[in-house]
Amino acid sequence: MAKRTTAYIGIGSNTGDRLLHLTSAVERLDESENVSVTKRSSVYESEPEGPSRNPFFNGVVEVRTTLKPKELLALCQEIEAAHGRVRAVRWGDRTLDLDILLYDDLTVDEPYLRIPHPRMWTREFVCVPLAEIAPERLVPDRRACIAGRIIRKVEA
Repeated sequence: MAKRTTAYIGIGSNTGDRLLHLTSAVERLDESENVSVTKRSSVYESEPEGPSRNPFFNGVVEVRTTLKPKELLALCQEIEAAHGRVRAVRWGDRTLDLDILLYDDLTVDEPYLRIPHPRMWTREFVCVPLAEIAPERLVPDRRACIAGRIIRKVEA
């Protein structure tokens, strides 16, 4: 039997029915034969980065999976495409954005996949929902927990 690994996936949407896109994406992940959604954060609204002017709805889900990182990425991209995601403009509008934030304690540095997600530590719209569902979770390349990052930000 394949080993089940814990991973965290950031979810976001800033076009169309944002909440419906997020809810549907979580359902699609959970319906996958090799993925079980075990925790879901609240949904947060955040300002966009880059050229977009539409605010995002964001959250984080914890999953248990037998998929390898590349396979999980392929599933996320398949779900994005099913929601009409078009990768035309960097940091542009998106019906759905699924990012693998953490995958167990693994570090991946490939041109198309970096784990931990390279910008997660600087993004409140990732750190806040992640701290909600996994406050003591250590980030491999930081050796710090998510809740500690949030607390330091407030105290600074």
